[in-house]
Amino acid sequence: MLQQFFIICSGADTDILKDCSKGEQNKYAGIGATVFFTALMAFIAASYALYTVFDNPFAAAGFGFVWGLLIFNLDRYIVSTIKKTGNVIDELIQASPRILLAIIIAVVISKPLELKIFEKEINQVLLEQKNDFTLANKDQIALQFTPTVDALKTDIKTLQDEVTAKEIEVNSYYNTYIAEAEGREGTLLLGKGPVYEEKREKHDTSLAELQALRTTNNEKIKIAEEQITSLNAEYESQVTSSQPIIDNFDGLMARVNALGKLPWLPSLFIFLLFLAIETSPIFAKLLSPKGEYDIKLTEDESKLKSWATQQDYQRQSIVSTDNVLNDKVYGDLAEEEDLYAYKRKIARDLMKKQQDAFYNRQSKFLE
Repeated sequence: MLQQFFIICSGADTDILKDCSKGEQNKYAGIGATVFFTALMAFIAASYALYTVFDNPFAAAGFGFVWGLLIFNLDRYIVSTIKKTGNVIDELIQASPRILLAIIIAVVISKPLELKIFEKEINQVLLEQKNDFTLANKDQIALQFTPTVDALKTDIKTLQDEVTAKEIEVNSYYNTYIAEAEGREGTLLLGKGPVYEEKREKHDTSLAELQALRTTNNEKIKIAEEQITSLNAEYESQVTSSQPIIDNFDGLMARVNALGKLPWLPSLFIFLLFLAIETSPIFAKLLSPKGEYDIKLTEDESKLKSWATQQDYQRQSIVSTDNVLNDKVYGDLAEEEDLYAYKRKIARDLMKKQQDAFYNRQSKFLE
């Protein structure tokens, strides 16, 4: 039962192969087994690849099963259409397009399995990329807020400097009128005279201005600080909202690109392995000698070709003979006077009826 199933997988004609030797049947069962297991590997590879895309095992298995059937049908067709002619060069020319197709299929099958085999290494590469993307994302978002925040901080510094400068001025007035009262500066007279009162008045006026300036600038500074806090909160919100996009950066394309950053030699060996598996049915067919099955298949095809050639020749002969007979029959009829007179009479009657019909139609228009 299993051998019969693998023979069907090989695409061989079971009616011809059942009359062949056991060795010939085993050869095609081996080719069919290779076709089957190649399709099975394609199913596993495609299912994993699609699982990384859809994250749904049932959808991935369904699409993977369809892909496995497609590969199975292609491989079966490739093997079944290679005919053993006994000429190696002719067989290689015949198989070259199929070998190219097998290489393409091997690439498609091997890549998803490479992603699974090197999953840990790929995850490490993706982690490093995600960290780089996170830092770059923060820098890019910061570019939207940094100029405004810096401008607000500059405004706060300016307001604070205004208050500081006013405080220095007030302190200077204070030291001046105290020194005047103590007789160390100004008039050098001890006591609170008119000059003292004048300098004290300047100090009090400046102090009042300082208090008003502090109140005004503190309110402005508070508003600016609230704006900075709001901008910082908005910045953190954008960073937080965009982080899940970076965290989900592990799809199929990202993994393929990450695989490309790993050393190429292991991937090459895996590709060569699947290339050997995919092309093994073709090369098994090419390298095997022309066997009993091939001889019987060629004989059946030759019989069919001979029969079709004979049928075509007979049809052409029948048509040719019929044409000759028709020419002779109608040639003889053309010389008979009775047939000529009969056809002449029918033509005369038809022309009379046409003239009568034309006359009646014209008469109706004139009435």
